[in-house]
Amino acid sequence: MGAWSFYITTLLVYFVVDALSAFSLNLQFGYAGVVNFGFIVFQAAGAYVAAVVTLGPSGPASFQQYILGSHLPFPLDLLAATLAGALLSFVVGLFALRRMRRDYQAAVLLIVSLIALQVVSADVPLFNGSNGLTGVTWPFGQLFGATATGSPYLYLGYAAVIGVLVCLGVIWLSRSPWGRSLRAMRDHEDAASAMGLNITSLRLQVFVLGGAIAGLSGGLLVEYIGAWSPGAWGYAETFVIFTAIFVGGVGNYRGVLVGTLLVPIIFLEIPRFLPAIGYPGLTDSLEWVVVGLAWMLCLLFRPRGIIPERRLKAARPASPLETAPAEGSA
Repeated sequence: MGAWSFYITTLLVYFVVDALSAFSLNLQFGYAGVVNFGFIVFQAAGAYVAAVVTLGPSGPASFQQYILGSHLPFPLDLLAATLAGALLSFVVGLFALRRMRRDYQAAVLLIVSLIALQVVSADVPLFNGSNGLTGVTWPFGQLFGATATGSPYLYLGYAAVIGVLVCLGVIWLSRSPWGRSLRAMRDHEDAASAMGLNITSLRLQVFVLGGAIAGLSGGLLVEYIGAWSPGAWGYAETFVIFTAIFVGGVGNYRGVLVGTLLVPIIFLEIPRFLPAIGYPGLTDSLEWVVVGLAWMLCLLFRPRGIIPERRLKAARPASPLETAPAEGSA
């Protein structure tokens, strides 16, 4: 397999993972108005759990230390990653989303992400500290034999099928009565509460669902790259996904896909092809300049994104005169 072919395949796998992340965050923020500045923590939880349940037990002879070491068969590792994201989001949501203003919620979730990063980095027995985990293998050996474990095309197809199914499910939920309740809560929380909607319960539901999808995306990513460490999930990674949904169009899933293709895939890859300039590492740092400029320019010139959210049109109820039977009819 050529270098360019592997590079393109890797970018497509990243696109699937980033699309899952963007759909999850768009469901939370674009539809429910929950500003989740700690999103990357739930993706990291899924990645760590998917890693430790496939690496096997951590014994004295192992060069890595971690909890929950086991050999779960495929696809139970992804199920464990999804449950980890959902469980962590449920615990955090119970404290961060109860009777608190949205700006306070955003600040609390950002603080949670900073604390989690420091705790995982410092606590070596938890997930091997700042060195992280390595040696995670692709999941196809048990089903297709050892020759399939190194096929990036097979992994891309596997990730794409999961990504399409999850994204279609999110779109269906967003268009359901539950999704319309989320939009009502986002647009006018007091009016939605007066109509009988349980705001706290709705926030927690969408937060847990988004956390589950985030955990799934982390599991898919760690299985592909084979390693995970605190350096992979700094708080800035959350703002890349936020930038993608703002550039594409908050609340519009077609726009979210466009933003995911532009920001984490194209914009972040452009600096890799630039010639080395200035001090070492300057070119690599330009990717964050590109992300910041993309967000600012979008807010200045296209605040609703490339593909804005569609206006929700409710069917007008028929008047009593229209529904009454005609005179003389049987």
